[in-house]
Amino acid sequence: MAVQTIKYQCPACTAPLRFDGTSGKLVCDYCESSYSVEEVEAFYREKTKRAEEASAKEEKKEHEKGKKRSSNSAQDEWNEESLSGDWGKDSEKLKVYNCTSCGAELICDDTTAATTCPYCGNPTVIPGQFAGALKPDYVIPFKIEKKQAVNALKMHYGKKKLLPKAFKDENHIQEIKGVYVPFWLFDGKAQVEMNAAAMRSHQFKEGKYMVTVTEHYDLYRKGQVSFEKIPVDASSRMPDDFMDSIEPFDYAELKEFSMVYFAGFFADKYDVSVADSKSRADLRTENTAVEAVQNTLKYPGAVIRNRQVHLQRGDVHYALLPVWMLTTNWNGKRYLFAMNGQTGKLVGDLPMDKGLYWKYFFIYGGMIGALLYVVLLLILLL
Repeated sequence: MAVQTIKYQCPACTAPLRFDGTSGKLVCDYCESSYSVEEVEAFYREKTKRAEEASAKEEKKEHEKGKKRSSNSAQDEWNEESLSGDWGKDSEKLKVYNCTSCGAELICDDTTAATTCPYCGNPTVIPGQFAGALKPDYVIPFKIEKKQAVNALKMHYGKKKLLPKAFKDENHIQEIKGVYVPFWLFDGKAQVEMNAAAMRSHQFKEGKYMVTVTEHYDLYRKGQVSFEKIPVDASSRMPDDFMDSIEPFDYAELKEFSMVYFAGFFADKYDVSVADSKSRADLRTENTAVEAVQNTLKYPGAVIRNRQVHLQRGDVHYALLPVWMLTTNWNGKRYLFAMNGQTGKLVGDLPMDKGLYWKYFFIYGGMIGALLYVVLLLILLL
């Protein structure tokens, strides 16, 4: 697995630019200049014209290869031909640090110094050699700014009275990092056939008797569901249950990939292949298709007798999705906080400080004991 950060320099003063999710522009905190994504792309495109042309030719070649395949034909496997090529000339601007604790690779541009690992919090990193990989097709830019993420984290921690101080420390909270997490996005179709049994009862009065009529039904459904961009997490470092918890992302906001969106953020390189993700993609596709067809059964309590699902596997895309992360090591255990960088939805596993627990126990226990003593004394006096 690898993590990378790209820093673009301000055309006016050469200070680092950062992407501002609120304005959708790249801003310079030093000279207060701001630029649209298109302006920065144009600036760097001119600066590295020949490298960009080579990369564009390679992408066009891969795109044309994908267009030749009919998207309506049934596929035995997910089609990977639509994926982009490697990083090309961009790889020359990157360097790598290896985390000695969890084995992660931190990939940075050549102006960035080594940093702590966003997955385990380890500050010790060793320089290494960058190895290329597939270039992403899409990216969803960060909308939640770091300040918003920090405030949300403080509120989240503030509600936990028994949380150890190490988690609430201001300097530690400021270490929260924006990471683009890799995802495979699967396109395809699913044909579903389903047989079910249902019954419906109603009563009416006939003379002095109450009559109950029970009707039994055999139900049959057949339908086809089309899918675009079924997401599967492609990073083994990010727990699947965490990513599932902060979903969904709004895929209508997917942008064509550009390194400009990385300004001020990390990016995690996939380490779970398409082949290793296909079983989860099949399961998500099948379950969603079955649920859609099952929702057409308008009889409460309908029982499915049997079902058949045939998948038509289509194209696979490589996308990066925004997540704010903070790792805390406490008492030999690692705790992770994660927030959807687009919607603000958050999840985190937290410990309990036993010292604080017993402190509050004796304080509140003493208060309750004193109150009971006063109540009992009043009862005796009366």
